[in-house]
Amino acid sequence: MPETAAAATTSSSLETPLAHAAAVAVPDANDLAGRFLLAPNPEAASEAERVQALTDLHFGSVFTDHMAHARWTRGVGWTDHEITAYGDLTLSPAAAVLHYGQEIFEGIKAYRHADGSIWTFRPRYNAARLNISARRMALPELPEEDFIASLVDLVRADGHWVPSGEGESLYLRPFVFASAAFLGVRAADVVDYYVIASPSGAYFTGGLKPISIWVSQNFHRAGRGGTGFAKTGGNYASSLLPQQEAAAKGCDQVCFLDDVTERNLEELGGMNIMVVDHDGTVRTPHLTGTILEGSTRSAIIRLLIDSGRHVVEDTISLEGLLSDIESGRVREVFACGTAAVVVPLGRLKGEGFDVTIEGSAVTSEIHDRLTGIQYGTYEDPHNWMYRLA
Repeated sequence: MPETAAAATTSSSLETPLAHAAAVAVPDANDLAGRFLLAPNPEAASEAERVQALTDLHFGSVFTDHMAHARWTRGVGWTDHEITAYGDLTLSPAAAVLHYGQEIFEGIKAYRHADGSIWTFRPRYNAARLNISARRMALPELPEEDFIASLVDLVRADGHWVPSGEGESLYLRPFVFASAAFLGVRAADVVDYYVIASPSGAYFTGGLKPISIWVSQNFHRAGRGGTGFAKTGGNYASSLLPQQEAAAKGCDQVCFLDDVTERNLEELGGMNIMVVDHDGTVRTPHLTGTILEGSTRSAIIRLLIDSGRHVVEDTISLEGLLSDIESGRVREVFACGTAAVVVPLGRLKGEGFDVTIEGSAVTSEIHDRLTGIQYGTYEDPHNWMYRLA
């Protein structure tokens, strides 16, 4: 519990259009199953091959036997819903995605509970966010129930690939791209949707071991009016060079500042950031249009408020944060996202500064609560979990 009894504030991110869309009830998986027809993979991995693949899990390096697919054609809509063999794609060298980057994706996990059932976390959130990204990238929206049905049908086809070890999950990667073959700066007339699945261990192999962050003061992840709020590949491509810089400086990840003042924290390359003050208040950068509205971020804000903590979405300057760490006002800093869940930041480094943060009590508390909900060992007060199989 927080060190102060201050009342928790209502967080603006809990009232966004995405938050409201994510709160819409999802039909039972049995009612959605079968929308993507299964064509079994004749060359599926043997049981021995699968067991071997599941013994030494990393993140995103091994893939299951099948993938979900649908195609959109202008004037026709979405067709060809199928679960088909996982394999290489045939794509024209003139495919628009290769030249103009018209692409979006999502990340969501399937968790095996102790009774063998398989669940996922807030799938309507990802379905709605995919369509927010689609609108920004001039791609067709996918019906949200079709998005969830693709997860249901793929997981039911490859359920034996869902690992059961601590912290393990089946990472699901839905993505949409312009596959029409043409050269010209316009929205494509043919678009493909896929979901692939990867049994995965922890994103950071050290678990809750603190990671080090390089604060980039020369590069920006996104700009105002751009695509920062969309989950599109270009945002991540622009983070790769700064990530290389971070590695060269001996750091695990990179943190970006805003593009206008170049003074205020925004997010890491693939995670949102949160700061814990000495009185138990938790602060996080407010959504500016250049920050991805994370499902894990919003869930953590909700759980913190539920526990009585004061949560503030505000501008957090780098100068102010460094001063607060030095004075002791800031006790913890952590990052959060679907892949990593929650990870403490133990060191912030940049041009002219190098500071350490020792605390991790709130980070551990929220990690245990959130993962407990996801793995079915903790009460799910908001009905975030959805049974796939």
